[in-house]
Amino acid sequence: MEGQLRSQMWYLFKVMSFILILGTTHGAFRSRRSVNPEANMNISQIISYWGYPGEVHDVVTEDGYILGLYRIPYGKANNDNSAQKLVVYLQHGLLTSGSSWVSNLPNNSLGFILADAGYDVWLGNSRGTTWSRKHLYLKTNSKEFWAFSFDEMAKYDLPASIDFIVKHTGQKEIFYVGHSQGTTIAFITFSTIPKIAEKVKIFFALAPVFSIKYSNSPLIKMAHKWKSVIKSRMDVYMSHNPAGTSVQNMLHWSQLFNSSRLRAFDWGSPVLNWMHFNQTTSPFYNVTCMNVSTSTWNGARDMLADPQDINNLLSEITNHIYHKTISSYNHIDFLFGLDVYHQVYREIIDIIQGTL
Repeated sequence: MEGQLRSQMWYLFKVMSFILILGTTHGAFRSRRSVNPEANMNISQIISYWGYPGEVHDVVTEDGYILGLYRIPYGKANNDNSAQKLVVYLQHGLLTSGSSWVSNLPNNSLGFILADAGYDVWLGNSRGTTWSRKHLYLKTNSKEFWAFSFDEMAKYDLPASIDFIVKHTGQKEIFYVGHSQGTTIAFITFSTIPKIAEKVKIFFALAPVFSIKYSNSPLIKMAHKWKSVIKSRMDVYMSHNPAGTSVQNMLHWSQLFNSSRLRAFDWGSPVLNWMHFNQTTSPFYNVTCMNVSTSTWNGARDMLADPQDINNLLSEITNHIYHKTISSYNHIDFLFGLDVYHQVYREIIDIIQGTL
């Protein structure tokens, strides 16, 4: 009976994930063939397949995780690698990976578009995703390896990645583009670690997620409803599908359901919370402490980043320089919508150029 319940639960999870990631996108994949050679490629292979130069670097976090950091140093049209270029860092969202920035055709993938526009492009991968499943001393199949949520991504992964890029390129400031959970960890990092925030020129937030009080996402609703059940084998399931995350990360999101504020992971007891935070309850994150210039885009049909949650977030951003709501967009259209270049990406480039 227990095995049957797990099987049914995982089947439902996959369906919900598919709905969230693909099911209601605006124009995504309509012109794509059913089978593409990139489907079985890793990030480096996809970059090379389209004729772009690529690099891969291992970044070690303070707590020992080894993250795969990918780079497109220049585009096909500007192959002069001797000149120093402005750096743009791209951070993926929940249940996706750095490959999401190069999964469309080159004229519609932000990673390739920025490289062809003359930028030095870096693709991050959070711990637990397909390309970041190594640790200095923990085994990937251990419970200890998967004991993380987006708290640790913000505290360790993002700072390590940004520090590595800054040191490697010699640039004092970079431009940051985040989608979904990629915005969540940025809001946390930039509001709690000033020395990292100082290295970010502009934060571009696509489908930003800071609270999910009004979220209608079936994925988050399921995680909230079944949070006591998903601790059985979900650590294994989540580590392999779709791009990997931890069960603790999904539990963290479930804890925020119906909340208008973002807070750290609740470890389940005052004693454990005290061990992690020096207080009996998990602390709230305060985005008003973030000083980074921020541009935001959201979709009116977004089931995860609901427009009401977006309005609450916008009122908290103190250095807000641009906002746009796209009436036809859902959560994943910011990656795969056929008109995303005209709706979003061209504006990102225009804003960057305006700072020069």
